[in-house]
Amino acid sequence: MKHIITERVAALRKVMLSQHVDAFIVSSTDPHSGEYVPAHWECRKWISGFTGSAGTAVITADQCGLWTDSRYFLQAEEQLEGTEYTLFKDRLPETPSIPQWLGSQLSPHGRIGIDGTVNTLDETEMLKSAVAAYGLEVVSIPDPFEVLWTDRPSIPLNRPFILPLCYAGESCQSKLARIRESIHGNGAEGVLLSALDEIAWTLNLRGDDVHCNPVFVSYLLITANDATLFIHPQKLTEETRQYLAANNINTQDYNQVTEALLNYKGRNIQISDSANYALYQAASACTTVIRKPSPALCLKAIKNETEIEGFRSAMKRDGAAMVKFLIWLKNAVRNGEETEKSIDRKLFEFRAQQDLFKGISFDTIAGYQEHGAIVHYEATEESASTLKPEGLLLLDSGAQYLDGTTDITRTIALGPVTEEQKKDYTLVLKGFISLSMAEFPYGTCGTQLDAFARQFMWKAGINYGHGTGHGVGHFLNVHEGPHQFRMNHVPALLLPGMTITNEPGIYKAGRHGVRTENTMLIVQSQRTEFGDFYKFEPLTLCPIDKEAIHAEMLTDEEKGWLNKYHRQVYELLCPMLNAEEQAWLKQATSAI
Repeated sequence: MKHIITERVAALRKVMLSQHVDAFIVSSTDPHSGEYVPAHWECRKWISGFTGSAGTAVITADQCGLWTDSRYFLQAEEQLEGTEYTLFKDRLPETPSIPQWLGSQLSPHGRIGIDGTVNTLDETEMLKSAVAAYGLEVVSIPDPFEVLWTDRPSIPLNRPFILPLCYAGESCQSKLARIRESIHGNGAEGVLLSALDEIAWTLNLRGDDVHCNPVFVSYLLITANDATLFIHPQKLTEETRQYLAANNINTQDYNQVTEALLNYKGRNIQISDSANYALYQAASACTTVIRKPSPALCLKAIKNETEIEGFRSAMKRDGAAMVKFLIWLKNAVRNGEETEKSIDRKLFEFRAQQDLFKGISFDTIAGYQEHGAIVHYEATEESASTLKPEGLLLLDSGAQYLDGTTDITRTIALGPVTEEQKKDYTLVLKGFISLSMAEFPYGTCGTQLDAFARQFMWKAGINYGHGTGHGVGHFLNVHEGPHQFRMNHVPALLLPGMTITNEPGIYKAGRHGVRTENTMLIVQSQRTEFGDFYKFEPLTLCPIDKEAIHAEMLTDEEKGWLNKYHRQVYELLCPMLNAEEQAWLKQATSAI
């Protein structure tokens, strides 16, 4: 594989020469700013060999660099070994930014190439501003991989399907009306939606174009009087055509969106900074662009009552599947034949038996012992460790159901664990409980609560590099904005109806990893003379392994929260289990 990467880089450099650019930046996203992208747009993986979901490759005439975050440091080091690529560990103080590195590599007046269709407006403008300090210029060139990648996968042509109102809880027409009201308030005559989950949510359609995410490749242009879905025509069934027509939604070919923007007749159009740069260029050539976040972003983040009840139901079925799996796992590891891959397949089997199951919501992370320290570890048949009845297994998994999306992490003691593992496990649990118990006033954002989850490990001189939590879509993307728990400032407010994960962790390279995660719902707590206060309702229903807890490290309040949570897990899951499973769950959720 290493020599193939060398050949690909050499071929790209020839294209760079013909386009008169001195460097080329390959991002990890697609024209829709997707975190997980169809294979057609996995150009950064193709040119570098690094398969993580996040990272940026930069190629000059004689150097190659790859930037990625702490989730992928260990994976990237392994996959880039033997290639021209230098790994740059993003967000570390000693790591130069991409503009700084390019400033040190290129002469003034150098040209930096990007593909404007897969770089957002916001990122492109920040890049332009940053490299200008070094006398460098950013230019958009035609996608070089159209020529270089001879066996490039096609854009997916899977067919979207209608999500019934009994699951969606609000009609397409109602959502369009709310979006129109929002853009009217901004003085906009139209809005372009390019994020796939926003389009799926707005239209009450789902698809199968992106691995684990039930979305479909398209754009949606909404004006005061009409709406147009840009989609490959062969993707539409007669049923879907009739549904769109009944909702007064026109259709045009996916590839006509640029032309439609160039011919747009309105006085202005609203476009998000997360839309791709090429679309912004097309729109700004003929009309005034109002740069505001997509109205669908915040609207879909606040779940309606039908969606909330769907989440609760999906979590019960998912919790039952997890309990059945945990019972099987604790027994199966004794035979010495189970691996990180085999347990992944077994967990899928248990989930697939549940009603309304539509697949997994992301690739399962099953990291045993030292593999648990690789935050986004993905086992292969070759790399998968064999599980033993000892040590810790970190298991991060989730599922898609018609009525909700799940995301859960449990760190499981497969047998005796070390004193260090117990301490780390309990530090994580303390932070997890602290954030779970938080109550906060209107106006609070996730950054203000992030330290709740980190405070105890900080006192022990420990930290983790990823965010503490993210929104979760309703039978949509498992990662959903705009709200997050994160150390760096994210201004989006935390509001009732939002779902968000709580997932602190500790990762010690070569030793072990610990993470505990629930998906939570923000609900009203109380109203006082100081305003509205909110709290978190745990949606995830699954026992937290008590075998690795240092009970003396927990306060009475923390024990009380855990015991209350476990009572809820037992009461809600019991009706879905047989007598033997109920007996196991009763022990697993007994008070400490």
